[in-house]
Amino acid sequence: MAAAGGSSSPSIVEYLGGDDGYRCGYCKSDTGNLSHGMWAHSLTVQDYQDLIDRGWRRSGKYIYKPIMNRTCCPQYTIRCRALLFQPSKSHKKVLKKMLKFLMKGEIPVVDSEVEPMDSHIKDTDGCSFFLKDEPGSCQAELKPLNPDHLEKAESGEGEITVKKADSEHIELSHEKVNSNSGEPLESAKVSPAVPKPGRGADLSKPPCRKAKELRKEHKLQKTLQNQTQNPSLQTEAQVLLGQRSKAKTNQPKSIEDFIFASLPTEPVHQLEFTRFLCESPLEAENLPNGPDCGYGSFHQQYWFDGKIIAVGVIDILPKSVSSVYLYYDPDYSSLSLGVYSALREIAFTRQLHEKAPDLCYYYMGFYIHSCPKMRYKGQYRPSDLLCPETYIWVPTEQCLPSLEHSKYCRFNQDLKAVDEGNVKELGQVRILHKRTAMRYSVYKRRRKGPSDEESVRQYATLVGQACAERMLLFRS
Repeated sequence: MAAAGGSSSPSIVEYLGGDDGYRCGYCKSDTGNLSHGMWAHSLTVQDYQDLIDRGWRRSGKYIYKPIMNRTCCPQYTIRCRALLFQPSKSHKKVLKKMLKFLMKGEIPVVDSEVEPMDSHIKDTDGCSFFLKDEPGSCQAELKPLNPDHLEKAESGEGEITVKKADSEHIELSHEKVNSNSGEPLESAKVSPAVPKPGRGADLSKPPCRKAKELRKEHKLQKTLQNQTQNPSLQTEAQVLLGQRSKAKTNQPKSIEDFIFASLPTEPVHQLEFTRFLCESPLEAENLPNGPDCGYGSFHQQYWFDGKIIAVGVIDILPKSVSSVYLYYDPDYSSLSLGVYSALREIAFTRQLHEKAPDLCYYYMGFYIHSCPKMRYKGQYRPSDLLCPETYIWVPTEQCLPSLEHSKYCRFNQDLKAVDEGNVKELGQVRILHKRTAMRYSVYKRRRKGPSDEESVRQYATLVGQACAERMLLFRS
C-alpha cells in the first residue's frame, strides 16, 4: 500500500526535558540512564531524518536522545552503508538456512555457536526510559496543521496565524516501541584481537590456500611442462586455464542472490511479504523522485504458508531505511528471523536506492559498546557511528579502539571541529502558542510569567538550527 499524498504540514513537538535518571536495562543501574525527550504530535520525514542524524530515536511518538557524556551506557547511532554491504559467513548461514527450509521443509536446529543470543531481547527494554505523562495540553490545539490553515500575517512581526482546526483529537499513544528487537544479540567481539606469539596468522606470509586448489595448480604446471613433448595435452591445459580464470572472476554472493533465489516450482513452504502504512508520528509523503511506496512508517509482514510469522516496523526516510523494531512468532525462532529480517531490509534499502538515489543507508538504532550483547550491530559492515559532539559519521572500525578505553568518546579527531548545525539565532526558533505559529523573538515579547529561554535554548541546541527553524515547538 502506497503512502498517502505529500504533505507540507509542519512538525509539532513538545519538549519534555531530561534531567531525571531512570533504570538501565543493560548495566541494571537504578538511575544511571539519562536522556532528553520530546513528544512528537506530528513529524515530517525530513525532520526525523535530520533528528536521527543528531542522535535522536523514536519509540512510538516519544522521541528521545541519550545524554551521552552522563548516561551509564552511551548509545551511539549506527548506520550500515547498504550499497557496500557484503554478508558475513554467519549471515550466509542464516540465508541458506531459510532457503533450505523453504525448499525442503527441514526445520533447522539452533546453532548456538553462530547465534547464541537470537532472542526477543529488545533495545529499548535495555534502556527502558521513564515515559513521562502524556502532555496535558489541549488536543485540538495540537492537531497536525494543514497548509490551508496557515495565513501569513502582514503585521511585519514574522508571525503566522493558525485558523481553528477540526475538533478531531490527536491520538497520543503511550506505546513503547522496541527498536530493532528481532536481531540476534551476538556477543562476538568486533575488534580484531592481536594474535599471541606462535598463534594466529603470520601476516608476513601469503594467506593459506586450499589443498584442492594447490593440487589443481600443480597439475596445470605439470601439464604445461609436458605439452611440448605431447601436443595432445595442450587442449587439457587450455581447459584448466579457463577454469582457473573463471574461478578468479567469480564474485562473492550478495544478499540478493540468496533472498531472491529461484525456488522449485512447488516448494515445500511459501514465504511472502506485504507492506502497509502504520500508525506513527511520521507524516506519509509521496514525492516524484522518491520510492514508489512513498516515505513514512510501514509494517512489513512476513507470511509463511498463509500465516503471519513476523512483522517488522520500518521508517522510510529521504536518506535511509530506519529499522524500528521486529516481533515474530517464537515457534519459528530457529529460523533466526531477526537476522533474516535485517538482511532483507538491507536488500530493500538497495532496491529503494534504484528509484531514490539519495536513499542509501540502513539505520540500525543504537550501538552500545559498553554492553557486550549489544555489539552485534557492528557485524553489519561497513558501518559508521555518529560522533556525539560534532555529529559527523566515522567508520565503526576507527571508533572501536577508543571505545575499548572509554565508554564515552568523541569520534571526530579534529579537536577544533564544532557542531556546524548548532543553534545560532535563538530568535528564529519556531513556536506554536495559542494556535499561532511565530518566531521565538515574537513569543518572548508576548509571554507573561517567568522566562523559559533556558529550556528553549536547550531544545534548539539538541535538535539543531535547521529543525528548530522548521518544527513548531508547542508552548502553553
